[in-house]
Amino acid sequence: MIRDRNPEVIDLSVYRDEFFAVSVNLYPYNPGHLLIFPLRHIEDIRDYSPRENRRLEELLRYFLDLSDQSYSPQGYNIGYNMGTPAGGSIAHLHLHLIPRYHRELGIADLIAGKRVLVEDPRETARKLKGKIAQAPFSNAIS
Repeated sequence: MIRDRNPEVIDLSVYRDEFFAVSVNLYPYNPGHLLIFPLRHIEDIRDYSPRENRRLEELLRYFLDLSDQSYSPQGYNIGYNMGTPAGGSIAHLHLHLIPRYHRELGIADLIAGKRVLVEDPRETARKLKGKIAQAPFSNAIS
C-alpha cells in the first residue's frame, strides 16, 4: 500500500504528515480526484482519534483550496465508502475528494465506469506537488 511505501504500488502521493497521506486516485472520476487516508490502519471513521479528526479537517480545507485554484470545479463529492457493500475497494479507510463540474455525468454514471479519463493521474500528482511548493499553499499547512 502507499501508506507502507510499497515499491510495487504506483505512488501518486502529493502530501504526507504524521497522521495522513494524500494521494491522487489512480482511477480518478475527474482530474484532481484525491484520496486522504490515515497512516494508521483503520476501517471505520469512528476510529479516528480527536487529533486525527482535527488534522483531517485542516487537510480537507487545504486541499479544497488547492483544488479550487488548480481545477476551478463548480462543486465536490466528498465522502467515504466504508465496507465492500458500500463500494469500498480496499480495507483501509480513505476519504474521496472529487472535483465536479456542470454538464458532466452523475456520480452513479462515474461509479459504473462511464467516464473518459481526461488527465493522467501522474500528471495530476506532478501539478499538485508543484502548487503545494508555491505560496500561499507552501505556508498554509504545517
